[in-house]
Amino acid sequence: MTSAAPTTPAEDWDKYKPYRGEGDQPRPQAGAFDWTGLADGGPGAELLGTPATALDLGPAEGENAAFLAGTGVEVTAVDFSAVQVERARRFWDGEPRLTFVHAEACAFLDESTCRFDAIYSTWGAVWFTDPEELFPRVAARLTPGGVFAFSHREPIVGQHGAQETGGKWLEGRETELTVWRWQYGPEQWADILKRHAFTAVDAKVLPNPDPAALGTLLVTATTAP
Repeated sequence: MTSAAPTTPAEDWDKYKPYRGEGDQPRPQAGAFDWTGLADGGPGAELLGTPATALDLGPAEGENAAFLAGTGVEVTAVDFSAVQVERARRFWDGEPRLTFVHAEACAFLDESTCRFDAIYSTWGAVWFTDPEELFPRVAARLTPGGVFAFSHREPIVGQHGAQETGGKWLEGRETELTVWRWQYGPEQWADILKRHAFTAVDAKVLPNPDPAALGTLLVTATTAP
């Protein structure tokens, strides 16, 4: 049976790794916190400091959230794909410190009354949400001195700002559905964060071990104490 084409960005993410929903697929490994998606021994959860509470924006299968929860952090993980949330709940059922929520990132931040010691996104919602909309909401939900951190693919030279995302379900359907991602270089991200009152901004590109491949852009910042 041919799967129906998505009509919304959330439905597009429902199609992510479709084989993971088939049969009794094993859950992903959660032995380390991973910013890059590569087994490169790069930085880990230490970039978040020592939070008691954390918010994961766009957790997908939830392995980073599960790792943090396993260290004693109370983690809320928010994804706007109903399929991803259901899958992650199944994978990590029984982890008492981990809660998966089906919601769009900005809507969740508007509605939540909680404040978090750390908010992070690894190739997740920060990459796919307008920072002018998202960053003020993140700042409002962080505790004083809280950490905001995110990663995404190193931007291609000349491709900055809002860019159309490609993929099996999107190419040739631009008039029906466009999924945007926001990508900037380190200096641009730093400027945007500072405009939204974040401090101690550190933005850099972690090179890919394969010199022919793109690296990972990694950004950390804090709110005022």
